Amino acid sequence: MWWIYALLSALFAALTALFAKVGIKGIDSDLATAIRTVVIVILAWVIVAFKGTGNTIAAMSRQNWIFLILSGVTTGLSWLCYFKALQLGKISQVAPVDKLSVALAIVLAALFLGEQITLKTGIAAALIVSGTLVLIF
Repeated sequence: MWWIYALLSALFAALTALFAKVGIKGIDSDLATAIRTVVIVILAWVIVAFKGTGNTIAAMSRQNWIFLILSGVTTGLSWLCYFKALQLGKISQVAPVDKLSVALAIVLAALFLGEQITLKTGIAAALIVSGTLVLIF
């Protein structure tokens, strides 16, 4: 089931790039990111309210809070950079380079979470890095 959500994530990320490229034309990319973020915040809270899971916020640990805040900060920085890159470059350049995050996530998961890098995963990460380098140079 996880792979269905992962594929939907990829589809929505592709649409994000397309809609963002059109939406940022003629405006500041940071303003565009702020507007997008407000929409995401509202959507996320509507989903939480619909599911009725908002009451579990009291059960969150200090670690939950720290790492979710760090995740939020890094997500925000990623979006700011992504929108600026989209404003300056082509989707066909920016989106694939942004996906270098996949290879970086694999390495970081191995270093910090102890996840194993299999031969298949290593080859896939190397191909992503290679493709990114081809696009950049």
